[in-house]
Amino acid sequence: MERKSFADMHCSVAQCLEVVGEWWSMLILRDAFLGVSRFDDFQDRLGISRNILNQRLNGLVESGVLAKVPYSEHPPRHDYRLTGKGRDLWPVLTAMRQWGDTYAAPEGPPLQVVHKACGSVAEALLTCSVCGEPFGPRDALAVAGPGAMEPLVVAGRSGASS
Repeated sequence: MERKSFADMHCSVAQCLEVVGEWWSMLILRDAFLGVSRFDDFQDRLGISRNILNQRLNGLVESGVLAKVPYSEHPPRHDYRLTGKGRDLWPVLTAMRQWGDTYAAPEGPPLQVVHKACGSVAEALLTCSVCGEPFGPRDALAVAGPGAMEPLVVAGRSGASS
């Protein structure tokens, strides 16, 4: 089955999926956050075919999420390192991991994240960047942003969500 492109969809979620929505991409990024940087190490850890891994890595490099950094000239070898754009996917990956820990890990989380500053196992929370209060979907209101091409209509109402 051919993958649908979201390139023409005017939606930030769709554009994010255009970059990291391939099946293996988030697992590659998970490993990059864990310090994996070499092709063979990604391949060994993921068990992914070399040609698919090569395609996914090239796509992540082309989109600016990873940078290809040479570490050997003879033979030519590269590390794949997270860029600023790639590091900005940390909250996305963390939210996916926490959801999986809650709904798909009956024996408990296979990996825990420890906050270096306090030494405690930590969970990431979404907070308001202005007042600092935690918030979820019932605390948010969707309104048209500066990049909107048409008025926002959600659930039959203009500019609101429930």
